[in-house]
Amino acid sequence: MVARPESSTPAGTRPEPEPIGEALALSERLRDRIRAAIDAGGGFLPFSRYMEMALYEPGLGYYVNGLRKLGADGDFVTAPELSPLFGATLAQWLGPVLDGTRCEILEFGAGSGRLAADVIQRLDDLGVRLERYRILEVSPDLRAQQQSLLAARLGSERMVRVEWLDRLPAEPLNGVVLANEVLDAMPVEVFAWREGRVLQRGVVAQDAATGLSFAERPAPQWLDRAVRELERQVGPWPEGYVSELRPAVQPWLRTVADLLADGLVWIGDYGYPRREFYAAERDAGTLVGYYRQQLVLEPFAWPGLMDLTASVDFTAVAEAAHSADLDVLAYAAQGEFLLGAGLPALFEQSVAGNDDPRHIMQLAQQVRMLTLPGEMGERFQVMVLGRRCDLPSAGSFPDRRERL
Repeated sequence: MVARPESSTPAGTRPEPEPIGEALALSERLRDRIRAAIDAGGGFLPFSRYMEMALYEPGLGYYVNGLRKLGADGDFVTAPELSPLFGATLAQWLGPVLDGTRCEILEFGAGSGRLAADVIQRLDDLGVRLERYRILEVSPDLRAQQQSLLAARLGSERMVRVEWLDRLPAEPLNGVVLANEVLDAMPVEVFAWREGRVLQRGVVAQDAATGLSFAERPAPQWLDRAVRELERQVGPWPEGYVSELRPAVQPWLRTVADLLADGLVWIGDYGYPRREFYAAERDAGTLVGYYRQQLVLEPFAWPGLMDLTASVDFTAVAEAAHSADLDVLAYAAQGEFLLGAGLPALFEQSVAGNDDPRHIMQLAQQVRMLTLPGEMGERFQVMVLGRRCDLPSAGSFPDRRERL
């Protein structure tokens, strides 16, 4: 997502414009289903379950309901949507890995399909021929967008190498796993630290405006232990400290590790090392929503019509990788990675011989957005994991693993 949305909406208020017609009806149906889940849970729904329903409830959740999400007229813009130079740079850096027996890519959550198209095209330009490019996509409408875009961009000859999956393949993978802005969409548990006690934050049906609001109860034992360990590592925290943790990371990475026989896992997302994520001054957590290019601090506004997301604890990702017997090969800011992986040279190639100043300025602005610390360059991070595989020798960027 863009690091700086056009505007923001404070907590307790709904963003505008208000949805109408089918979109409003969809949101109300999902809200009714959430209320039913709250009733079934005795009046309290853990926030992780609310977030799961808001994003993935069949037919109604944000990522599966068929409404437009990506691009300038959607709710947010990702790096591949911003510039084709992002995917081209990533492909050029990965090229040396994808030879011999490593000849396939599996991408989780491919968005509009632009990253896949840019990666495949650049690899073809470099003479690196993939046997397969697989996409695991849970959203039927995004899958349809991907198929349409890739068919237009690649043509029938190259499309035969692209395959969509409903579940992970049974056979081992030799190549690269791509997960760009995947982890941030995994549901989070929200907790509060009050008088030395750990409280689980959840959802109740009370608020007059949205019908839903936050409530707290004593944390279950597993959450209490996990939060106390975090506080021991990075505390002390101020009274009323609120933050999140993402229990799905470890099982997801274990699943990926079980699949990967030989190659790399490339993860790009916005987040921090643990000491920055759980810093005392970050006392309201990182949970936000995105609606029509607005950053929204009210997580219960328009369920099903608004993305919900929280930053990634990259130390937790590294810990999960070690537990899954994957090597943590690299960690850096997105801007550092792209500049070291060859973005400047690709920019020069893209503008060489072009006398259209508007085109050159547009590409230059894209590079700035992708790499500058005040834009996406520092807010977004890159982590590379491996099994029986080293980092590509081409290009270099700072090694920030000591920050984890």
